[in-house]
Amino acid sequence: MKKSFTKTILCAAFATATAGVALADEVNIYSYRQPDLIAPLLDAFTEKTGIETNVLFLDKGLVERMKAEGENSPADVILTVDISRLSNAKEEGVTEAVDSDAINSTIPAQYRDPDGHWFGVTTRGRVVYASKDRVAQDAITYEELADPKWKGKICIRSGQHSYNIGLIASMIAHNGEAATDEWLKGVKDNLARKPAGNDRAQAKSIYAGECDLGIGNTYYVGLMMTNDKEPEQKEWADAIKVLFPNSDARGTHVNISGMALAKHAPNKDAALQLMEFLASPQAQEIYAEQVFEYPVYPEAEPSDIVKSFGEIHPDPLPLDEIAKNRQKASELVDMVGFNN
Repeated sequence: MKKSFTKTILCAAFATATAGVALADEVNIYSYRQPDLIAPLLDAFTEKTGIETNVLFLDKGLVERMKAEGENSPADVILTVDISRLSNAKEEGVTEAVDSDAINSTIPAQYRDPDGHWFGVTTRGRVVYASKDRVAQDAITYEELADPKWKGKICIRSGQHSYNIGLIASMIAHNGEAATDEWLKGVKDNLARKPAGNDRAQAKSIYAGECDLGIGNTYYVGLMMTNDKEPEQKEWADAIKVLFPNSDARGTHVNISGMALAKHAPNKDAALQLMEFLASPQAQEIYAEQVFEYPVYPEAEPSDIVKSFGEIHPDPLPLDEIAKNRQKASELVDMVGFNN
């Protein structure tokens, strides 16, 4: 069985690398994703290549840690979620450009940095959770969420959460700042309660009758549907249907889980092998099934559970274009008092 590391053991192993002893046939991963979510993927990589993987899970402060470590950082590969975090890692100077035909041939241009500093591996849609009992329609647009007919019927997490900042940034990219400002005001007027909780909490509120619509990522639906430890979440999932906004027009906003090469990677060759493996159709299908997301490689298939949500038509706008608007999106959230 593959080695299992506690954070303490990992820190000790990374300290060894920091001391200048780069271990052969190993790759060190700094990850925003829970280790158990990526374990099957890394097991498959080790089985194929013989290269062991060490994972340090950091739910916050990943970039700050790497900047503090500087040239002595043991990190080889960064695995994270959300275009904002990937863009921030590039801007803070902790990543290195990669030019790999193996990666570029399977990851469409819209899901990779034009300069090669980050690459999407899977996508998730930012969709509408709708009550099966109280919402008759099966199609919607993001713009419609500001329609007064939904007054007091929408639930959402904090407008400043990176998932919502990504959505708002995409609205700016498509409709402009002024129109997005008015749209945010309209959505705020339609909220059933103050923004709170995570995406699953929005499904719970729909189940409880507190609202009819919620905004959430597609993969949370899969997590709820299969949650044997907290079976009440299966009831939340059963109470909603997934609506893919703007499917008949520009497409549904998607975000990514992605990867980047660390600037001072001590095991660069092994790191590149891992990144090329993660970009392969085989790995994308393993990863996507494990986390209930969509592979970015067009020929790779999502899991049956993900297919059950319905067909997604992703917005083709390159994510780096959306990411350029994230600061303005955050400012708009504060300007309209969205979270108040």
